[in-house]
Amino acid sequence: MASLFPVPDDDAADMPELCEINVTPFIDVMLVLLIIFMVVSPLATVDLKIDLPAATAKPEPRPEKPLFVSLKADRSLYLGESPVAREQLGRLLDAETGGDRQRTLFFQADKQAAYEDVLGVMDALRQAGYLKVGLVGREGG
Repeated sequence: MASLFPVPDDDAADMPELCEINVTPFIDVMLVLLIIFMVVSPLATVDLKIDLPAATAKPEPRPEKPLFVSLKADRSLYLGESPVAREQLGRLLDAETGGDRQRTLFFQADKQAAYEDVLGVMDALRQAGYLKVGLVGREGG
């Protein structure tokens, strides 16, 4: 009677074992990962030239005594209508607000001001502890 399992004969016992790794599943996984990265990588970079529109939302009512921080196109910084140096901004804000760092400040920057300068002023406000900053823009389109 024939056996379902082959019985090794003496010649088969003398043959070396095959110790190969099947790389087909590995290649399949790597190809899937490659496809995923090829699809996702263009989404990670944004190379768009943006011309931001004016806000069309209904403006909020103006506070009783608003405190404005302004940045002109020539990089000069103002607190209210007085020119200030960036290094003195935090100290002068503390004097103006009485140390109330929860007060909302209104930051307005000239349209021609460099984005780097705008972020520099916002970073100076954050370092001074003023986190409530409202951005001022022109109304309508």
